[in-house]
Amino acid sequence: MQVLETIGAFRAARAELTGSLGFVPTMGYLHEGHLELVRRARAECDHVAVSIFVNPTQFGPNEDLARYPRDLPRDLDLLRAEGVELVFVPGPPEMYPPDHSTFVVVERATAPLEGARRPGHFQGVATIVCKLFNIVAAQRAYFGQKDAQQTVVIRQMTRDLNMPVEIVIVPTVREPDGLAKSSRNVYLDPAQRAAAPVLYRGLQQAATLYQQGERDAGMLRAAVLRTLEQEPLVALDYVSVAEPSTLTETEGPIRQGALVSLAARIGATRLIDNILLEPDGRA
Repeated sequence: MQVLETIGAFRAARAELTGSLGFVPTMGYLHEGHLELVRRARAECDHVAVSIFVNPTQFGPNEDLARYPRDLPRDLDLLRAEGVELVFVPGPPEMYPPDHSTFVVVERATAPLEGARRPGHFQGVATIVCKLFNIVAAQRAYFGQKDAQQTVVIRQMTRDLNMPVEIVIVPTVREPDGLAKSSRNVYLDPAQRAAAPVLYRGLQQAATLYQQGERDAGMLRAAVLRTLEQEPLVALDYVSVAEPSTLTETEGPIRQGALVSLAARIGATRLIDNILLEPDGRA
């Protein structure tokens, strides 16, 4: 496994590979969700590359950039065990030199939900992913469904900019109690960790109603809210029932499935989660 810190070194190593390359962009502190992306890439591609870069441009001024968990030696051990060939670990000056002044803005899909609450976040995400796609030159890139809005934004960007990369979305990996795997879960103290699975239980309530035939978006939102209100440690930010490809909020009857998503704070930790309701009534 080659660990490469500069764009030039990565491109030189990339040029030595023949066959298809699958790419998994990460911010490190890897968990089973990341490793599932790597395994999917390994199964579908001849080679796998992973990036580890805590991207400063997607963090707001009051967010957790400074304390975002990092453990590069551990991450590299995990990737080596999965058979990853190339790991790109640039520092901020490599990705954003002092004269950097170009950013990627994806409109519409970035306006609601996380975009409304984290101004500039998706500009940072789109910019770094665009840069990484240009550097890595992979045929496929792998993202987790947990970051649902991010997947919509990245797909829109690749279509609009005619990028020759297939975006593969992998289902959310969860703990046994349903909590979505996240690097930020490490912030939760024992009481908060015990409370956190209520987020998924709320989503499941909406899924159960949907499977029973409920199609009114307001009723599905209310089901999620009722569940979350039972947990006093949870401070809800939003519950959304939206069209999954555009993130347009649904009012009234759902006609073609929906993305049910939420964000909440448990203590100082902000967590997101979602489920997809399929048009055929599955969830």
